[in-house]
Amino acid sequence: MSFLELNWIFLGLALAAVVAAVLARRVPRGAAAAAGLTIAALWVLTAVFDNVMIASGLFDYGGHALAGLRIGLAPIEDFAYPLGAALLLPAVWLLLTGGPRRRRSDKAGRGGERR
Repeated sequence: MSFLELNWIFLGLALAAVVAAVLARRVPRGAAAAAGLTIAALWVLTAVFDNVMIASGLFDYGGHALAGLRIGLAPIEDFAYPLGAALLLPAVWLLLTGGPRRRRSDKAGRGGERR
């Protein structure tokens, strides 16, 4: 199995969790912007630190399982993991905790609205 095939499986699971959270109406406003900023930050960190670690010889990839595209020394496949994590973890959190729907009902149960 190539790293690209492994990435498709991981990203497919992440997207399935996001779709489930959206369909369950558990995604709060601004979640897409927050996810976008998180993904951008994680990609910058991945680009910097993967290149440093590969250049210093901490690890190397066997070329047989890679697509061949690189950003510096980092293979493009490494950028799928932060993308998947930034999508999967919040989606699972929202599905397991009840997301915004539960928070609204909790506020109403604590003595009503404050003025």
